[in-house]
Amino acid sequence: MVAFIVRRVIAAVLMLVIVSVATFAIFFLIPRALGQTPEGMASRYVGRDATPEAIQGAVKRLHLDDPLIVQYGRFAKGIVAGQDYSLGPRKAECPAPCFGFSFNNNQPVWPTLLDRLPATISLAIGAAVIWVVAGVSIGVISALKRGTVLDRAAMTVALAGVSLPIYFTGLVSLALFAYTLGIFPGGGSYTPITTNPLMWFQALVLPWITLAFLYAALYARLTRAGMLETMGEDYIRTARAKGLKERTVVTKHALRATLTPILTIFGLDLGLLLGGAVLTESTFSIPGIGKLVIDAIRGNDLPVVLGVTLFAAFFIVLANLIVDVLYAVVDPRVRLS
Repeated sequence: MVAFIVRRVIAAVLMLVIVSVATFAIFFLIPRALGQTPEGMASRYVGRDATPEAIQGAVKRLHLDDPLIVQYGRFAKGIVAGQDYSLGPRKAECPAPCFGFSFNNNQPVWPTLLDRLPATISLAIGAAVIWVVAGVSIGVISALKRGTVLDRAAMTVALAGVSLPIYFTGLVSLALFAYTLGIFPGGGSYTPITTNPLMWFQALVLPWITLAFLYAALYARLTRAGMLETMGEDYIRTARAKGLKERTVVTKHALRATLTPILTIFGLDLGLLLGGAVLTESTFSIPGIGKLVIDAIRGNDLPVVLGVTLFAAFFIVLANLIVDVLYAVVDPRVRLS
């Protein structure tokens, strides 16, 4: 088991290196290959209304006229060891891990990401608990009650949940439950849990339910399909023939086999959300990482966009690492492969 985990950790580190190269290529190599000049690149660092002098200064400060391999070396070194940025007469220190420096805000990107991370974690974890419990439970019940009215109703709702985009369900839920009925607070009412736990909970209930509705619908359909396939296997008939209780057959044998693909999708979904639930945070005005990247795109703040991209990639790789370890727990055959 230890050797299995070590192999997965090494693979995760290599994947992060590949992600850093791919991210650098997207933001620097491709624009240069398409004819973007260093001055054009610098304008994306200093905002839309920057003067030509400010752009030329950014080219020199960021060394954008250096060869790309040198720029990547400086970029990778900054992530590991940090770097300093020249701001005219003074220098700004960007300690490791340095994901860039926002000249719009005159501060490193990493502290900004950490400041927005609690809101994103609150949204992602709360919604994940709801959609996993609800989605898997509904999927199991639908599979056991196949063809009944309950099964048809659950799959109809699941189809609607998968089909409706989050910005539509979010706006409808805000208009109905917040602004018409007044059951929940409206958008922009997020309060950190350290300030007021009750207000934090009230502000996130509606975003949790709205986000979980989308994912729970997908998980219910996947669980139902997996359970229907598993319940027809020979070992399930053998377990029943041995006189095991139906609850034991369903939970210990059928559901456990069905959870393997669910774990894969859950890891990817949670990793993506921790990297920023862009639509949900924008719809409900939650000051998380997703809202941060939208504001950065509107303000032409490239370092923040680059930092969020790397941050999101880190969470996805981390989520896949955790899923690989959980695979070995759920299915011991994985450790032998």
